[in-house]
Amino acid sequence: MPGFDARLFAAYAIKDPQSLMMNAARALENLGRAASEWLGPRERGETSDDLFAGPIGDFIKTMSLLAEYWTADNKRSLEAQTLLMSSYMEIWMRSIAQAGSPDEGSAEADRAANRDRRFSDEDWYRNPFFSFLRQAYQVTANWGDRLVAEAEGIDEITKYKARFYVKQIIAALSPSNFAVTNPEVYRETVESHGMNLVTGMRMLAEDVMAGGGHLRLRQTDASQFGIGRNLALTPGKVIARNELCEILQYEPSTETVLKRPLLIVPPWINKFYILDLTPEKSFIKWCVDQGHTVFVISWVNPESAHARKDWQAYIDEGIDFAVDTIETATGESQINAVGYCVGGTLLAAALALHVQTGDKRISAASFLTAQVDFSEAGDLKIFVDEEQLAVIEKQMEASGYLAASQMAAAFNLLRSSELIWPYVVNNYLRGKEPMPFDLLYWNSDSTRVAAANHAYYLRNCYLDNALSAGRMKLGKRTINLHDVTIPIYNLATREDHIAPARSVFTGNAFFGGPVEFVLSASGHIAGVVNPPGRKKYRFWSGGADSETLDLWLQTAIETPGSWWPHWQDWVTARDAERVPARIPGAGALSPLGDAPGTYVLARA
Repeated sequence: MPGFDARLFAAYAIKDPQSLMMNAARALENLGRAASEWLGPRERGETSDDLFAGPIGDFIKTMSLLAEYWTADNKRSLEAQTLLMSSYMEIWMRSIAQAGSPDEGSAEADRAANRDRRFSDEDWYRNPFFSFLRQAYQVTANWGDRLVAEAEGIDEITKYKARFYVKQIIAALSPSNFAVTNPEVYRETVESHGMNLVTGMRMLAEDVMAGGGHLRLRQTDASQFGIGRNLALTPGKVIARNELCEILQYEPSTETVLKRPLLIVPPWINKFYILDLTPEKSFIKWCVDQGHTVFVISWVNPESAHARKDWQAYIDEGIDFAVDTIETATGESQINAVGYCVGGTLLAAALALHVQTGDKRISAASFLTAQVDFSEAGDLKIFVDEEQLAVIEKQMEASGYLAASQMAAAFNLLRSSELIWPYVVNNYLRGKEPMPFDLLYWNSDSTRVAAANHAYYLRNCYLDNALSAGRMKLGKRTINLHDVTIPIYNLATREDHIAPARSVFTGNAFFGGPVEFVLSASGHIAGVVNPPGRKKYRFWSGGADSETLDLWLQTAIETPGSWWPHWQDWVTARDAERVPARIPGAGALSPLGDAPGTYVLARA
């Protein structure tokens, strides 16, 4: 071809085919080990894929409805195909021109305009072959989105599911996910004679073995972290324990403390130390330094013996047990409470129940990315319908819990382009260990979920939306959030994929008392764990009462940095009285051990 620039392909020429073939055979051998580690537990009856039958069936059903719409009308089908093929032809012609007469300025401009980290390597733009793959993929991705958006006669729930499933397909089929179509991986394979694939397939086998037949995708170098070694270091004591939780009390760092103790109710999905990662990032330590006497519930990592521990048990033996413990340890009958994620949902239900039982000890409550209304609960709703829930309940009935790997897989799917595929490429194609990252270590330290509790949560919240509707039953009582009249601080995060900001905002209207709504930048974790000293992100507060989040934002005040000081001001505005610092174990309760306790150490 006239003007063909061979330099664009020189780095991809195989220099030692014999070594490459030998290592390819070794990589295939390691891949076979991975297959054996996957198959073995299934043959021995140690694991199964029954739980995935529901999502797979729903995927087939949803995509069939989408395909039926586009194939039912020949004209409509032809127009869709013509649009895609004409786009491919345009890209092909540009690629031929690029190969014949490379335009460095145009390639650099395309790269500068790129916002997709998967396509950061310069050869996605300079090399005609990889440039064609990139553009063809992006066109196909946009085409797939249009197929969903323009499908008519499909109900909104099905369309929402179709959008999610198409997004997963698009993420999985990215050319960056395959060795021969990713320029960076291709070059490394040539340079190392395939040793990257040998190492990667060995890591794959190790990860399948570690997951007991399921892939436990390593997202960080776990050897660099340890609970009590460099994570969860805030000094404190375990002052109470039952079969469902431990209650931790943290040592004061100030001479006086706020009279009202602070109870933190974390989610039981994953572990509480997300709020106590390192001293620099620890919300718990920061609260202690502001003069709070901090108590935290550390949930047990449930086993089959906990199968019947339901929502009511988590209130009675979790929140109420903690409140009783705090009163015994401090003598105080007025406390502040914080609930994070599903821990906040549980706290909201407990507050409504307390109104009926006459328990007034929680005087103010703060909810951090916690939903009480699930009408706009986001992508997690895709996994909860009557058919899928029946599959989940059947599986949990056999084991007594939802396996940690299954819960982790669902959460990773919500952000597969960030939490799955980059690690597949880095670990298994490039053969590199992931970088140490405390947040991702915590993310991988997942927990099982007790069967009765999880079934109640999915059915009453995601499926029936009973809490906000005033239909949730706890024992013989039907609770109503309108009965909750204590002051509420309600935090949402703008990019939350688990508790969407609009969903959290909608929850404001269901409480019967004053609600201070605050919106933080970033997502479900980073937007919450945002220490003031890091001077990152921003938050919005003080917006006028509005029916929608968008209207609220129009009058809200934007403030750079962390929301933590704003929350502290809100707490002290309600009661700033201080008393001498309280030492864990100095009162009526003797310490049972040092924080972070023993329950948090159990691995799933």
